[in-house]
Amino acid sequence: MKFLSSLLLLLAICACQVQGQENDITEILYSTYQDFKEKSLEKRRIKHNDLQPLIENYSNNPKFQVKKVGESIEGRDLHLISIGNGDIDVFLWSQMHGDEPTATQAIFDILNFLDSKSNVQEKREIFGRLRLHFLPMLNPDGAEVFQRRNTLGIDINRDALRLQSPEGQTLKRVRDSLEADFGFNLHDQSIYYNAERTPKPATISYLAPAYNYEKDINDVRGNAMKVIGFMNGIIQKYAPGQVGRYNDDFEPRAFGDNIQKWGTSTILIESGGFAGDVEKQEIRKLNYVSILSAIYTIATGNYTSVSLDDYWAIPENDRKLFDLKLEKLSYNLLGKDYILDLGIHRQEVDDATHGEFWYKGRISDQGDLSTFYGYETLNAQGYKVREAKVYHEVLKSLEELNDASALNLLDEGYAYVRVSKLSKDQVFSPYPVHVISENYDLPEFNLGVGQNPTFFLEHEGELRYAVINGFLIDLQLGSQPDRMNGLLLR
Repeated sequence: MKFLSSLLLLLAICACQVQGQENDITEILYSTYQDFKEKSLEKRRIKHNDLQPLIENYSNNPKFQVKKVGESIEGRDLHLISIGNGDIDVFLWSQMHGDEPTATQAIFDILNFLDSKSNVQEKREIFGRLRLHFLPMLNPDGAEVFQRRNTLGIDINRDALRLQSPEGQTLKRVRDSLEADFGFNLHDQSIYYNAERTPKPATISYLAPAYNYEKDINDVRGNAMKVIGFMNGIIQKYAPGQVGRYNDDFEPRAFGDNIQKWGTSTILIESGGFAGDVEKQEIRKLNYVSILSAIYTIATGNYTSVSLDDYWAIPENDRKLFDLKLEKLSYNLLGKDYILDLGIHRQEVDDATHGEFWYKGRISDQGDLSTFYGYETLNAQGYKVREAKVYHEVLKSLEELNDASALNLLDEGYAYVRVSKLSKDQVFSPYPVHVISENYDLPEFNLGVGQNPTFFLEHEGELRYAVINGFLIDLQLGSQPDRMNGLLLR
């Protein structure tokens, strides 16, 4: 009995030491991130051509093996980048959906770290026990036009059975050739997911996909759950409460479910929203830190001590977030006042190059929204909705406007400005007012689902806020939100 007690104490001490080492590496990864961030990838709308110089550099680097493993429908090359000499194969693939690039950027940050001279001891363990394989952009044709589906118009993630897409065929072939022990299936999700019953966005969401309808847990799936439980602990340090877990209903057509069934412990990671992080660069950093930390815990084997209960403790994903939520405003309809909540979303509209975007706001819901949340929330109790006016003068061109003059117009209750000469290339107003053509007839004002949210809020007869294209402007502060725009209506 004395020997057994001593042995248990020794094992506990060793476990604490390993956990301490992994905490240390996580903190180092977070604090030194800027040293390894791939500076050429700063925005989400990255294209296949943006990655080719980086892939070429790794193909000329003796530490890495770079191999062409397939082509997209339009003939863009798919590459696999590998490093390490261990017996455990870890396969990471990203951007199966063309408009989900956050982890693609993080992969190149991770590759920069793996290529560096830092953290020699940890990398010795990683390279000695693991062989890492990265397929950074599975759907380059979709990425070219920033759309979810491939050129065939199908969702590659629902092609695991028929394998009609060359991209899906490549993913299956690579997984089978590696017989990967672990797989990281890297995606983006809507920024409007929240951790269930909280106002916090699901900045990162996880799933260890089921491999059958019964949702059984074998060692393969159980190991994925343990790694996720470990990763959740890391994210909680930097985005507390901002982690969600997907429903694990079995989807027989999905790659994640099938790759789990084929024997690879599969970890689905979805990058969601983070307040103020339009280009998802903070979320990219969280991907970098948590994935590298997970790779290290797989190398050490310490994930095996994580309880499955840690996985189930992660709250489920919900979808109850708005960009802007206005609570209890007063709205007069047909001579009677009503109290409404408004939930507003701002849709991203790509420009012609699919390299930039502008916003188009709409009211997504109204009524009692007390069970919903907003990235930005205003308690508008006591505020009345006032219709926005059209400025009485017609401007000759957009050059007559600027941010300051637009804010002055808002102070007087004007949200629409007529301009006689509008360029055909101009598709939105760069100012916090809507620009309309000389002959444009403004429709009758009303609040309704699907309508563009543009109006004023007054308090005791004084204009206090402007809502322009779904953006809230505090007229007393006299400044506009970052990265906002008005509409251009002809």
